[in-house]
Amino acid sequence: MIRKTIIAVALAALTVTTAACNTVDGLGDDIKSVGRAGKRAID
Repeated sequence: MIRKTIIAVALAALTVTTAACNTVDGLGDDIKSVGRAGKRAID
């Protein structure tokens, strides 16, 4: 049951990520953004 839930969440995240960035450049920007947000949260 937990495994199915994890797989469903991972697929949903992948779908949202794919829809959010239409190009490889957009994906890079999204990754940078997540890195910056993580750094701000830690600081």
